[in-house]
Amino acid sequence: MNATLLVELLTEELPPKALSRLGEVFANQILLGLSDRNLVAANSAYRWFATPRRLAIQVPHVQATAPDATAFEKIMPVSVALDASGQPTQALKKKLEAKGIALSEVGKFEKRMDGKAEAFFYKATVKGAKLDEVLAGIVAEALKKLPIPKVMRWGDTDHQFVRPVHGLVQLHGDRVVPGELLGLTSRNTTRGHRFLSAGDITLPNADSYAEVLKSPGKVVVEFAERRASIAAQLDAKAKELNATINPSEGLLDEVTALVEWPVVYVGEFESEFLEVPQECLILTMQQNQKYFPLLDASKKLINKFLIVSNMQVDDPKHIVGGNARVVRPRLSDARFFFNQDRKATLASRLDKLASVVYHNKIGSVLQRVERLEALAQKIAVHLNANASLAARAGRLAKADLVTDMVGEFPELQGIMGRYYALHDGEDAHVADAIQSHYQPRFAGDALPAGNIACAAALADKLDALVGFFGIGQIPTGDKDPFGLRRAALGVLRILMETPLPLDLATLIADAAAGFPANVLTQPVAEPLLDFMHDRLRGLLKDAGHAQDAIEAVLAQRPTRIDLVPAKLDAVRDFLHLPEALALAAANKRIGNILKKAEGNLPEPDVALLQEPAEKALFERVVLLAPLVHSHVANEDYGDALKVLASVRAEVDQFFEDVMVNVDEPLIRGNRLGLLKSLFDQLNAVADISKLGV
Repeated sequence: MNATLLVELLTEELPPKALSRLGEVFANQILLGLSDRNLVAANSAYRWFATPRRLAIQVPHVQATAPDATAFEKIMPVSVALDASGQPTQALKKKLEAKGIALSEVGKFEKRMDGKAEAFFYKATVKGAKLDEVLAGIVAEALKKLPIPKVMRWGDTDHQFVRPVHGLVQLHGDRVVPGELLGLTSRNTTRGHRFLSAGDITLPNADSYAEVLKSPGKVVVEFAERRASIAAQLDAKAKELNATINPSEGLLDEVTALVEWPVVYVGEFESEFLEVPQECLILTMQQNQKYFPLLDASKKLINKFLIVSNMQVDDPKHIVGGNARVVRPRLSDARFFFNQDRKATLASRLDKLASVVYHNKIGSVLQRVERLEALAQKIAVHLNANASLAARAGRLAKADLVTDMVGEFPELQGIMGRYYALHDGEDAHVADAIQSHYQPRFAGDALPAGNIACAAALADKLDALVGFFGIGQIPTGDKDPFGLRRAALGVLRILMETPLPLDLATLIADAAAGFPANVLTQPVAEPLLDFMHDRLRGLLKDAGHAQDAIEAVLAQRPTRIDLVPAKLDAVRDFLHLPEALALAAANKRIGNILKKAEGNLPEPDVALLQEPAEKALFERVVLLAPLVHSHVANEDYGDALKVLASVRAEVDQFFEDVMVNVDEPLIRGNRLGLLKSLFDQLNAVADISKLGV
């Protein structure tokens, strides 16, 4: 029999933030168990379902019994199985007896090489698995693989799962597949919506699952369909109000996991709450109440919001009114925190940071603030920006950490600092820098705007990187508890994309200088540069740059990160020149020769040149040197590489006619010195030996 299989686990409310992941893994593991037993093709299409109260999978074309299979089992080496006369040994007889194989079967054994020895293999027919016998075990194994950090027990049993389980459906076509799991016996009945449906619902067959649950069950059982329905309803309601929804993909997934029959209603709160910064109101509505805040055409919050309810009613006034009553105290709290926080200036809060530990080996947040103040000032000087404003931004950057609002909503750090700084009369550049010094927070996030904000942001990230590297807290594997990879990427993006003409090695040294002598106990400069270059390598690869071009540029260990894109573009254009690969190969050859040279190589002396080919190369190197130097100094890297491409003929002729490692030491040293001069020019922009060779 070949039919659709349905497995459903009916539970109490599952963790909403993990629901979609639980549904996917549950389905994947069951499909894997079926395919491992040849009951279904490994690449079979299937549908997975997940609601707050169930996990399920529907797989078409599942066989009731898998076809028999042929298997070869190794018995033992031939030399052990047969004696000198070719008769079965006692060892073989005992082995066959244990396996229930008749001695007469020995003549049918196949001989194969097993490593270096010949062995006997027994061909046997393996009976195909029966769905009725294995399905419950497959489901049980799937449950063990679910990403569940904590399990619970219920009732007076020892059964364990993330939530109590109340029903098990196992249907193959219209037939119940027998089985027991977590104390439950499989059946063909389930339950619909907790309030909109009553009693057990009988499933006539596995194919009708989604339709029966939808009507009469009032459950949109497929996660993706439910999510799309919510998104469409939200969009329609927002358009009715001439508003847009404040975007939050995470919130959409979470509410999808909270409802089975989604209906969207419009809620409202008193407009007087709009005097509170909208970020506070948005966060409390989204995080605490799972509402969707609405914005007007100018992206300002309005006093209406959208509620995703699990109830469909003719008159929703009780639902809307109830939600309004619930959200009002939350908004009142936000307003209270905001008003209370403004009674004290940010500057007056700095002393409280002395009691906030940043890290037990690095010190308090106040000590960190003092370093940020000095480092931001140094960076501003490098940028010819207002150093006093940068220092002020660094000093106040963390003051909002001890405000009531940020204590309640840590996600608002920096944002509230900006509001409070403006209220205190701080310069607008300082206020903006306080908010944006955390940026970029994630891949694709906006960068801080302006030199003051960049100085504060770089100071914040560099202080963290240098501090934790200096105490040996370097990220390993997938562990990065202090977010140092994110901080490194932030520094690189600010330097490269703004761009800023700052030297990374100098910035690291400036940051390290801010720590007391006894704090940084581990080497910092070289390990941190290596770490940064590894992050830069990944950043450039994600941007679509060729791997060999990236390696060519990074081989020079650049510290002016703002110049890296221009060098990559120049290398890309250089590769299109007909001379490129030949010069890259020659450069690699020169590098290998110079590695074997001993001592400091002299500048090439024209008086020691003998062969026409080395004289021609010398003349070309002398001619090109000022041109290459000028182009590199002016950051015209493409022109520098084009000029270098013209030396190919002389390089080819040199290696054709000239022996470098001759016996006479002066001639040998002079030729090595000539190659060294050429090598320095060829690698002025990038190590071209890395290109396609």
